[in-house]
Amino acid sequence: MYRVIGTVKSRAFRVLWMLEELGQPYELVPAGPRTDEARQYNPLGKIPALVDGDAVLTDSVAIMTYLADKHGAVTAPAGTPARARQDAMTCWLIDEMDAPLWLNAKHTFVLPEKLRVSGFAPTLHKEFSRNADTFAGMLEQAGGDFIMGDQITLPDILAVHCFGWAFGAQFPALPESVKAYSKRLRARPQFRAAQDH
Repeated sequence: MYRVIGTVKSRAFRVLWMLEELGQPYELVPAGPRTDEARQYNPLGKIPALVDGDAVLTDSVAIMTYLADKHGAVTAPAGTPARARQDAMTCWLIDEMDAPLWLNAKHTFVLPEKLRVSGFAPTLHKEFSRNADTFAGMLEQAGGDFIMGDQITLPDILAVHCFGWAFGAQFPALPESVKAYSKRLRARPQFRAAQDH
């Protein structure tokens, strides 16, 4: 059984949701960032971590990729053009959606107060909104219920988690089509099961 180190209200949620989509059993080991518990699995104290037998893996996207590849689901097969397109979408989401949210979090509550820089939240909000509009266009072009077409894949999990994070961080409202997409995916039983931990 997999062990996930982290909390539901962190990037560990992405891993929990992926495991639910894969139908794999797991145990959640509650640990906040920079705690002694987290440092047992990652010297940096970052969460999440995944324990699979003797292996300890870190970084939510790396863990999701590993799990999807290992179980051959929620992903395009490695070494295919479809996977290259999926990886490009994943990288875009990390760069353009996750990064502004993380930068905002660092300068709102993560960094010690003396290291925080104030005043650039409006720039991050504007950048995120522009990227959300771009995502809306990509979603329309995909033409299905999911960003990569007719099946849920890793980028959907990453995107919806970012959209929820943005809502909680009081970023600007999402385009209506993106709101509907997010609401539809959040209604999945796998999402709700991951949320219930």
